Amino acid sequence: MTEHMTATETEISTPASTVTSESLIASGRRTIAIEQASVAALLERINEDFSKACKLLLACKGRVVVTGMGKSGHIGNKIAATLASTGTPAFFVHPGEASHGDMGMITKDDVVIALSNSGSVSEVVSLVPLFKRLGTPIISFTGNPNSPLGLASDIHLNTGVDQEACPLNLAPTSSTTTALVMGDALAIALLEARGFTAEDFAFSHPGGSLGRRLLLKVSEIMHAGERLPVVGEQTLLRDALLEMTSKGMGLTAIVNEQQTLVGIFTDGDLRRSLDEGLNPITATIDALMTRNCVTIRADILAAEALKVMEDHKINGLICVDEHKRPVGAINMHDLLKAGVL
Repeated sequence: MTEHMTATETEISTPASTVTSESLIASGRRTIAIEQASVAALLERINEDFSKACKLLLACKGRVVVTGMGKSGHIGNKIAATLASTGTPAFFVHPGEASHGDMGMITKDDVVIALSNSGSVSEVVSLVPLFKRLGTPIISFTGNPNSPLGLASDIHLNTGVDQEACPLNLAPTSSTTTALVMGDALAIALLEARGFTAEDFAFSHPGGSLGRRLLLKVSEIMHAGERLPVVGEQTLLRDALLEMTSKGMGLTAIVNEQQTLVGIFTDGDLRRSLDEGLNPITATIDALMTRNCVTIRADILAAEALKVMEDHKINGLICVDEHKRPVGAINMHDLLKAGVL
């Protein structure tokens, strides 16, 4: 097998035999240290130009268009996604595609964020006259304020680095990290300026756990109709237990003749009743139930129901309408199953 090994395979495999855990760890730590220093250098660049960029984006009547080539394009794509999910409508346009039709996606009401570490990459610079003709303002992220892109932009944010983490100082590493962090800084500054809330964030992420937790309403997961456990206040304990068991909730609502809620009976109440020596055959539920129980409305968020349960240290709630008639019931298991917990 060794006789048939190609030259390329020999070149790849031979150095690997000399690699040690210590050298790999040292390389990883050196990379992080270099990029950490590059990010730290950004602090003094969060200045009036940064403020102007934020104000320009806040005043934007259209959308934020992010563009960049190569690794800068990948970072630009992420910046656009972060902006869009935090209250600033944004999308990414590949500069090559922009030259072949996608310029039609951009209007004078938009603002462009253009990324290029050198500030002179031809695919991005060639779009500048088109942006100017449209009257679309340009915010640039470059490492060279005097580059063609830096000089042509309305606002320039310096994301330059002294050293790439790449030992050859060639592969974009530190420079892409600083561009990413600058994009995050813009997005968060805009988020705070807009008063963007967790619920606003959930609307942008309806499929995630946060969306479920913040957008789901009690009415969507509560036990209602025939699934709602409910008995009259003169019901025998044994019959109330049958209702609880058949509905599988560990509780039942207690109503009077007007079908108004007067109390709740739970597994915990049952244990306390048995401890007190009550006869489960003859006892009626009105002597054992918890009166003036905590209730909620069905139209509130499931997250609010969870907080009510946590605050009162209870595992279930009865949902009532405006006339205090029970319309549903919910417990911790329902919230867990729905992904709210």
